Amino acid sequence: MYAGHYAQLNPDRPAFIMASSGESVSYAEYDARTNRLAHLLRGQGLKRLDHYSVFMENNSRYLEACGAGERSGLYCTCVNSFLTADELTYILNNSESQVLITSIGKVEVALKAIAQAPRIKRCLVVDGAGAQLPARVGDCIVSDYAAALAEFRSTPIADEWLGTPMLYSSGTTGRPKGIVRPLPESPPSQPLPLFDFLTKLWRYRPDMIYLSPAPLYHSAPQAAVSLTIRNGGTVIIMEHFDPEQYLSLIPRYKVSHSQLVPTMFSRMLKLPQATREAYDLSSLEIAVHAAAPCPAQVKEQMIEWWGPIIHEYYGATEGLGFTACDSAEWLAHRGSVGRVLLGDLHILDENMQPSPKGTPGEIWFKSGSPFVYFNDPERTAETRSADGTMSTVGDVGYVDDDGFLYLTDRSTFMIISGGVNIYPQECENLLITHPKVADAAVFGVPNADLGEEVKAVVQPMPGVTANDELAQELIAFCQQNLAKLKCPRSIDFIDAMPRLPTGKLYKKPLREKYWAGHKSRIV
Repeated sequence: MYAGHYAQLNPDRPAFIMASSGESVSYAEYDARTNRLAHLLRGQGLKRLDHYSVFMENNSRYLEACGAGERSGLYCTCVNSFLTADELTYILNNSESQVLITSIGKVEVALKAIAQAPRIKRCLVVDGAGAQLPARVGDCIVSDYAAALAEFRSTPIADEWLGTPMLYSSGTTGRPKGIVRPLPESPPSQPLPLFDFLTKLWRYRPDMIYLSPAPLYHSAPQAAVSLTIRNGGTVIIMEHFDPEQYLSLIPRYKVSHSQLVPTMFSRMLKLPQATREAYDLSSLEIAVHAAAPCPAQVKEQMIEWWGPIIHEYYGATEGLGFTACDSAEWLAHRGSVGRVLLGDLHILDENMQPSPKGTPGEIWFKSGSPFVYFNDPERTAETRSADGTMSTVGDVGYVDDDGFLYLTDRSTFMIISGGVNIYPQECENLLITHPKVADAAVFGVPNADLGEEVKAVVQPMPGVTANDELAQELIAFCQQNLAKLKCPRSIDFIDAMPRLPTGKLYKKPLREKYWAGHKSRIV
């Protein structure tokens, strides 16, 4: 999100506009803000390759909170704003963050977390002026964000380096993994090669208007917003997604580019016809989607409505490989996620041998972008082939005769609900600690709007009555200990959980009955 060039070239052009409030921040002001925060971070002792975290909802300070790290050679971890204090604590400690930037709306959770995160030496609270904030939590100084930055210069720090986000992707054990890409000793004006590739693919340009409807802690919005600012465009930031508001913003700002998840498509398609037709969408040039399987019928309806401007891609946060297709390619290969554009794709069977064309296997790439999991060599090794040349994140799919990739499942039964990846092991581990639960399984079941929703199947302890009252008690128990999105929406009961002799939970037969008549990964 380096804005130095455009702060000189187009100082008055809006770098971003908040959708609901209309607050507009120019390139000159955005550049000054990121410089002040960069000075503060250096003043706290953070040097190149050090870490800090951001934990807040979409707001007018979010982009600068990330942009300061991108011009200081730092790793910035954007944390899911719905996490609990314990979940946030784990990420703060694991990432070795030294500074936390949060908001007044999230400060209660943040303060609980930093009490157990001794490396955090400074906590900055956006909109904290006038609030009853503690001066310290342990050795951590707590202060209002704006007041803290006011004392620093708006010119660049002396030692600018390229920084980048270090985002977290949960694994099958439920513990999140920090994804680290190597950072060259480059100036902040020189982005990583991956972002040059995306700029060309989606035709980013200086006069573009990008509409961002998703939480900024996600990797895809992070990349898209950063690229827009690096190209001198304007970002319209929605505080949260509302289908009609989204449509209304397109003609208001002459939006040219956007990126969505399939759930957003579904919700817009469910608007009354008169509402859908009330807005002029002709300025839209490219609408990208990813993050979750898109039902074929939904995508067909979107192409019919918006025209052949819809692009799809498949790629993990790890960046090990990348496929993409435009509308014409998708219509010719219905259900595909595109052809490989980055990395060397291999579909392998359980013996690490190539699967025949059209036969599903685990997806492996000879990595297009190197990565490791931060402070986790064991789980990094789990993603590598025996000779270390290939990487995987456990997705399953096949390739057709034309080289188009189709996803069929996830080897770890990861749940994708509304574009958000949910890993069930963490919830399973929690449920088993409840005194009335003997065993538990958690997985995704069909949801017409979200794609999938979280379902739990529980084996009660002997003598415990399995009924609706118990189900509600267990759901409440989960919500007290985990972010709500990770918790089951419903619970069914079973007399005995199917486990293999090794003790491994045999989840597939439990899950399959809920998917009867549905496709687990709609193609």
